Amino acid sequence: MSSLFYVLPTISTSFIVISAVLVAVGWVQIAKRNIDGHKKVMIAAGVSALIFFLIYALRTVFIGNTAFGGPDSLKGYYTFFLVFHIILATSGAVFGIVSLLTGFKNKLSIHKKLGPITSVIWFFVAITGVMVYLLLYILFEPGETTSVIKAIFGF
Repeated sequence: MSSLFYVLPTISTSFIVISAVLVAVGWVQIAKRNIDGHKKVMIAAGVSALIFFLIYALRTVFIGNTAFGGPDSLKGYYTFFLVFHIILATSGAVFGIVSLLTGFKNKLSIHKKLGPITSVIWFFVAITGVMVYLLLYILFEPGETTSVIKAIFGF
């Protein structure tokens, strides 16, 4: 397997972790009433999450998704966990966009209510994302990988 096969998931997972750490730093900044610092850190968290998504999406299209390579007895648990992660990540992304937009538009009453919820969801996204990475690439031998292009068009 190419080194890109292993490097891209590591890089993309790292960006999810970075985004969660930046969200935590953003919490500290707003607790200290450092609004400018909070804004900068949360923008960086959003950019980090976007970088993750771009790497993930491009990898999925051109290289593919990796199937679970662990024992069949764990596949159902892994699939349930993966679906949970996908739901969290999707809702977390929507909450994140809305949180950023309400902050930018100075709709602070909404932003103050939504921000903590968004942050907690994003922490769980990061944790479950790391677990998916560990299950796919570290704890077990990776399963088959097929690109969307190959799956759809045969090349």
